[in-house]
Amino acid sequence: MRLRLLVVLSTGWLVGLATIFALGAGMGGSTGANAQTASDPRDRPSQCRAIASLMPKATFAQFSPSERGLFDGRTGDRTVTITYVTHATFLIESPGGVRAATDFAGYAGPVLPDIVTMNKAHSSHNTPFPDPAIRNVLRGWNPEGDGPANHALTVGDMYVRNVTTDIRSWGGQMEADGNSIFIFEVAGLCIGHLGHLHHGLNDDDYSAIGRLDILMVPVDGGMTMSQEGMGEIAERLQSRIILPMHRFAGPIERFLAKLPGFDVEWRGEDRITVSVKTLPDRPTVIVLPGV
Repeated sequence: MRLRLLVVLSTGWLVGLATIFALGAGMGGSTGANAQTASDPRDRPSQCRAIASLMPKATFAQFSPSERGLFDGRTGDRTVTITYVTHATFLIESPGGVRAATDFAGYAGPVLPDIVTMNKAHSSHNTPFPDPAIRNVLRGWNPEGDGPANHALTVGDMYVRNVTTDIRSWGGQMEADGNSIFIFEVAGLCIGHLGHLHHGLNDDDYSAIGRLDILMVPVDGGMTMSQEGMGEIAERLQSRIILPMHRFAGPIERFLAKLPGFDVEWRGEDRITVSVKTLPDRPTVIVLPGV
């Protein structure tokens, strides 16, 4: 299986075309501290960071949609449906019918999710009493307090992992690993939800996150980060779809102004259906009703 990547330095200079071979499900031949293996399904290697972790200062653009399913050998025409539910909650539905709800505070619409993710900043991002029928509850913080939360979960055709960040406490101090950026890998797509992000990201963070085709970003401009700061993250990641969320009274146009090079689409429905093959050619902000 061959993955072709255009490698561009963060300064914007084109440095060349790299061809990297994935040998078997375990990425045989990978070297370095960040090489990943798939000896156990729970340790499934991430298709989103298999390359990025080796070159943390690079931005990657992939050219062959049919080769996006690194570890399942499938084509890029499988579709994922993403529905905006409320506040910071999206419902992600895989081709195989797996449902995941982000920053779940007890409500994800009329369906029961298979997976819910939560963050601890406010009660609108979590619930202490999730429905017992929800089989997989992933908290973005470690309730035991003895280290960061660490999730790597495969359910059907969806793989979910997290990258922790810090949050501000009510007293203004920073609390280590109090928030998680959750990444959903499904149908060859890499979908990232920034959660209640309170600070900028460094090269190690971008390396751990990897490529994101779809980015869910809070745009309130105050409770999380400034809109300028969120715009810088979106610019660095160069995701093909940006889904704003977590907006309060301020007009969303203020956030859009931070991304002058991105296209903007205003949708009439609260959901999008997307596949690798239907990703926009250019980074595009899609504003869903209710945001």
